[in-house]
Amino acid sequence: MVMTKVYPNAIVLETKERPSVAADTPVVLTVWKKSLLFNCHGFTVFDSNGNLVFRVDNYTAGGNAEIVLMDASGRSIFTIRRKRLSLLDNWVVFDGETTANPRFTVTKHVNFLGTKSLAHVSFPAPGSRTKKVMYEIEGSYSQRCCGVYDEKRRRVAEIRAKEAVGGVGFGGDVFRLIVQQPEIDPTVAMALVVVLDQMFM
Repeated sequence: MVMTKVYPNAIVLETKERPSVAADTPVVLTVWKKSLLFNCHGFTVFDSNGNLVFRVDNYTAGGNAEIVLMDASGRSIFTIRRKRLSLLDNWVVFDGETTANPRFTVTKHVNFLGTKSLAHVSFPAPGSRTKKVMYEIEGSYSQRCCGVYDEKRRRVAEIRAKEAVGGVGFGGDVFRLIVQQPEIDPTVAMALVVVLDQMFM
């Protein structure tokens, strides 16, 4: 049986910097819901040249207490934790491996009105204990069709299903993450993918 390739280039486990392109050029990433480590669950993320840029190797859908998003060489970018003892479905994202002073929080939207909203992303306001909603996530994560919108309703990131050459579908385990720089950092966008997968899978 011939397997459809996730990405046309071979997987190269080299140390690469984070995706870097011109500020007005979208970053297109291929996300594969699979760890490169044997017997682990996670994500493996490639840039448009087939280079490994992000990875998650300690992932369990729906129940992991702590998930670490790493760069290609295994350096921790974010630690993602579910907030316990909360009335809402909240996920807190910290820089590196720290667990103090969250970088941002993602809250699942309680959908009573049939809206398209999935979650909102809040960042701490500078010099204040209050948080400001910076992004709204809408669409359907299970169908790999959703967008991240900023305060001005501009779409700054998008998740799309990926098709192989010839129209052969990969299924939900392989999809595209399209990031508009400089409106949102690719590392933040990938952290949102991990959180959405926890919330909706």
